Amino acid sequence: MSTLPENGILAHSLAAMGAITDDEVIRKRLLIDGEGCNSGSHEGGYTQYQCMLSTLSQCEFSMGKTLLVYEMNLRNMENYEKIYNDTEIAAAHEKIAECKKQILQVKRLRKKLHETLKQLEALGKELQHLSHIKENVEDKLESRRKQFHVLLSTIHELQQTLENDEKLSEGSGERGITPPPPLPRPCPQV
Repeated sequence: MSTLPENGILAHSLAAMGAITDDEVIRKRLLIDGEGCNSGSHEGGYTQYQCMLSTLSQCEFSMGKTLLVYEMNLRNMENYEKIYNDTEIAAAHEKIAECKKQILQVKRLRKKLHETLKQLEALGKELQHLSHIKENVEDKLESRRKQFHVLLSTIHELQQTLENDEKLSEGSGERGITPPPPLPRPCPQV
């Protein structure tokens, strides 16, 4: 015997699935009530009752099976959603890991750039110092050139003076004064 309410599992299950209307439920019940129970004889209500119970049992079994499939489908959908979310989370974790790698690479590049800028700054200071030294050396060289020029001019003047003295002493060489030897000629100016 069945203890189903008037609407029964069939109506409840079909309504839960949301795809079947009340008219369809009534039509199915009428088909079930009229199927297989008309044997052509009126032997009694007990045979019809047994036939109806058998049909009802088959319907309940079919609906139970359908409900199990429906519930299994719902669980599968939930599992698929969870897997999808887990997959999205895994993809997000991968993207985060990739971003972290890129951030570390950028930090390394910035550090190298900072070190390179420091080196360039140090080289700039050294270049400035060397330029200052070069200017000092060039100034000293120019000063030495001028001094050397003055020295050559003085030597040349002394040589002229000595030659003049020599010429004068030649004229007076008859008096017994020996002139000094001539100086070497100065180098041409650079």
